[in-house]
Amino acid sequence: MSKVLREITPLSEKDCFYVVDRHKKQFDYPVHQHNEFEINFIENAEGGLRIVGDSVETIGPYDLAMIGGDSLEHAWEQGTCVSGDIHEITIQFSRNLFSEAQLAKNQFEAIRKMFEAAENGIVFPMSTILRIYHDLEELVAEKDSFTQYLKFVNLLNALATSGPYRVLASSSFVHAGFSGEESRRIQKVKKYISEHSAEPIRQTDLADLVGMSRSAFSSFFKLRTGRTLSDYLIDIRLGNAARMLVDTNKSISEICYECGFNNLSNFNRIFKSRRGSTPREFRSIYKKNRIIV
Repeated sequence: MSKVLREITPLSEKDCFYVVDRHKKQFDYPVHQHNEFEINFIENAEGGLRIVGDSVETIGPYDLAMIGGDSLEHAWEQGTCVSGDIHEITIQFSRNLFSEAQLAKNQFEAIRKMFEAAENGIVFPMSTILRIYHDLEELVAEKDSFTQYLKFVNLLNALATSGPYRVLASSSFVHAGFSGEESRRIQKVKKYISEHSAEPIRQTDLADLVGMSRSAFSSFFKLRTGRTLSDYLIDIRLGNAARMLVDTNKSISEICYECGFNNLSNFNRIFKSRRGSTPREFRSIYKKNRIIV
């Protein structure tokens, strides 16, 4: 299978991070991937589209996101943005900048959790943007490299602790694994759902899988995932469908049934309500912005 454009970033092995502050008239870089983590701040681009995995959203006057997965497609697209002066600050850093031992320390717990969430891409609320706006400007303007590094670590901590960031791409689209912090029972359930998502899945079968009553399992699953089994199944199936829309030329009808939906109209309606576009529109957005190598 062909792969999407992989960016070779300017970050060298001797650099802790790479930062660029630019003004431009339009978004013109295609959907791409890279190995590095990326923090991207966008100002004055209302109406533009943020594409992160199977998340396609219209942005407001300010947008702040972090991309952490080395296989996670992403881009910002023009959409209905008519601004002639888009301000963009991009910070890229190696996923090995902090060791596992360092991230395991108590002081780095919030940053570690943020990095894990960023594997699926995360977006920060306006309250966080207001808190870090001047910190970001100071980091860009700082000339002393060591002081700039300290400001960068402080920025990461502020991002991790300022408020609830939101995960963007679905795990099934990203092919994300299961967290080591999850209990064995919930990992077992998620693994079964991942492997059988295109088949009918009954709550009773999952409860039996982990030796629980149906009512106890329902509460257990909601507590561990924050979602009902029905919502979780839909998200997994939609993620798989989005991946097939991007990576294959199969018809929308074929994708619908292969991903476990048994009604095309229902599939289109759910996809539109959860992804903000129809499957056809989603595929069109990706094809327009994607360069295959």
